[in-house]
Amino acid sequence: MHGVYEKDLDLNLLRVFVVVAEAGSVTEAASRLYLTQPAVSAALRRLTSAVGAPLFVRAGRGLALTARGQRLFASARPHLQALVEAAVSPGTFDPKTSERTVRLGLSDVNETWLLPPLLRVLAEEAPRMRLIVIPVQFRTIAEALGSSAVDLAVTVADELPADTRRLSLYTGGFVCLYDPRHARLGKRLTMERYLEHEHVIVSYNADLRGIVEDMLGIQRRVRVSVPTFHSIGALVEGSALLATIPIVVARELTSLRPNLRTAPLPVPLGLGSAPMELLWRNTVEDDEAIRFIRGLVVRVAKEKTVHLAD
Repeated sequence: MHGVYEKDLDLNLLRVFVVVAEAGSVTEAASRLYLTQPAVSAALRRLTSAVGAPLFVRAGRGLALTARGQRLFASARPHLQALVEAAVSPGTFDPKTSERTVRLGLSDVNETWLLPPLLRVLAEEAPRMRLIVIPVQFRTIAEALGSSAVDLAVTVADELPADTRRLSLYTGGFVCLYDPRHARLGKRLTMERYLEHEHVIVSYNADLRGIVEDMLGIQRRVRVSVPTFHSIGALVEGSALLATIPIVVARELTSLRPNLRTAPLPVPLGLGSAPMELLWRNTVEDDEAIRFIRGLVVRVAKEKTVHLAD
């Protein structure tokens, strides 16, 4: 491709050439191009010099293409037409036939509850579209968006580049997940009982600090720290371990593992201070395929979280 640029050819000259060839007259071409006749004649001279061969000859009161001009006209005209159409024609997107692949960043909190229903809706409304799911979290999302590693993402986020679009999906609280066959919490989970039990926590820093330690400064008896929420249900079931997890995750886990229960926390985490957000860059704002996926994410999120506080 660099060889094309090294020729230093003003591509606008080709546009003038094509219009003159179609009109057969410098005067008529100048009228169509909203240029003066001298400007059109000068453009033709520059193109002739660049090509190194005559492109027109006089034919009565007009102009006719030479053999070299005919070859150039046959090659240039369809390409110029395609460029014009690409520039002025809006893109068409049909979800029923689109084969686009969209890169969706998901924090592990959202993968379980969001991805299955999203795929079901996608199978019905856009059966040929595909998703590539990429793990993100609040520490990595800025880089993932900035490098275009993801087209859009669902996660909690702090500071992001100024050209990032943000849409809040929900703000959920936390509950204590436990197995009542092994963990004896009584009628109400007190702080004393909460701290007596051992805990499984999720830490993105590979340490023994979770959200309770970070937000409240309370140190629990941590038995195991894991990097994601994926194994929480399996670890809690059949053990006396407690897990402090988002309500939306707890609902999915208790539906899959009916032996598990949830209890209100004795610590004032309340609603999470940071909302779960749908994030994308300004550069893909007008991408119809990505806009379509954003709409599906919003729809699924509303359906899944409308009763979050129940």
